[in-house]
Amino acid sequence: MAAFMDKGFNDRLSAAAEARKAALEKFKARPDPNDPEVLARQAARQAQKEASDAARALRNAEREAAKKAEEIRLAAEKAEQERLELEAREQAEAERLAKIEADKAAEIDAKAKRDARYAARKQRK
Repeated sequence: MAAFMDKGFNDRLSAAAEARKAALEKFKARPDPNDPEVLARQAARQAQKEASDAARALRNAEREAAKKAEEIRLAAEKAEQERLELEAREQAEAERLAKIEADKAAEIDAKAKRDARYAARKQRK
């Protein structure tokens, strides 16, 4: 360290005292809490806080409404999908029953032809 920068103990003590004194002066320079200017700043700060709280509440309400709308949309899609699946199952069941009926009709027709051939053979003998 250079010699001209060398501070003695007394210099450091006086610098610390001056710093304490400056801090005390800064604290004393604060305005009175009942000062109209301070009250106006507090009122402005409170109004700004209330406005931001209202905006936050509005955003939360919009978010909740969007969430409810999405839930309703998903429920409607699910109901539509279930309806389509039910229709598909009913159609498949109807086709299966129609095939069974067609098979039975074909079987009855084949039996009737077989019986007719048998009867014709019996008549020929």
